[in-house]
Amino acid sequence: MKIITKNKYYFFFTLIFCVLEVNAQEGNTEQTVDASKPTNLYTQVNGQFEYQSRKNNPDIYGTRFNVQYAFNPDNLLLVEVPFLYNEGTKNFGLSDIRVRYFYAAKRNISKRLIAIAPYADITIPTGSFNNGLSGDVWSMSAGLVLGYVLTPKIAMFPGVGYVHVTKPSNFNGTSQNGINFQTNLSISFTQRAFLFVNPIVTFLSNTTWSGEFNFNYMVTPNKFKVNAGYFPIFSNDIHTFRLGLTLFL
Repeated sequence: MKIITKNKYYFFFTLIFCVLEVNAQEGNTEQTVDASKPTNLYTQVNGQFEYQSRKNNPDIYGTRFNVQYAFNPDNLLLVEVPFLYNEGTKNFGLSDIRVRYFYAAKRNISKRLIAIAPYADITIPTGSFNNGLSGDVWSMSAGLVLGYVLTPKIAMFPGVGYVHVTKPSNFNGTSQNGINFQTNLSISFTQRAFLFVNPIVTFLSNTTWSGEFNFNYMVTPNKFKVNAGYFPIFSNDIHTFRLGLTLFL
């Protein structure tokens, strides 16, 4: 597998261009962005610098881009494309692409229950396993997220999902099926600053404990934010740090 091909670059930048073009045609209607609630869906472009510290494997670092397109306030498609460097193999290239679809099926069910949202999430092994840039498996999950407001500044977005991981092609292993639980807590400090705290447990052949700790700050309301995050996989002693920016379109 080639590390990076022209076709892969064309695919990524064409996707960004299409999103920008569609939004330009929709006019200049101003929207109020409240990104502290994950069930609020907005068209956006994200870029992140990433560093992975891995105890039993070489460290990895690079950039991760994703485009999120909201067809309407209740339907969103995400495509994430990472370009990473493996210190052990000394190779840089495309890693595994992720595609996610999110649907807010119900909103404002009660004063506190603000959303019921099913989702589907796929990770595609587009990277090179031999270059240390791929997990070498397809990972597919589908589940449901609820939005529940505790206080005006604190909300929870717990979720449960079914997970299927295919058999690796480059080393011994079997396909796996399991279940994933998350408890995503959103804490708003001000109208511009908010924090996500999300402990995650996944039950496959082994139990995996992981988490997300992601601080966000809206630099320009409704248009531009920055974020800093820590994304550990405690069970595998992998610690990922990310600095990113988001442009809302």
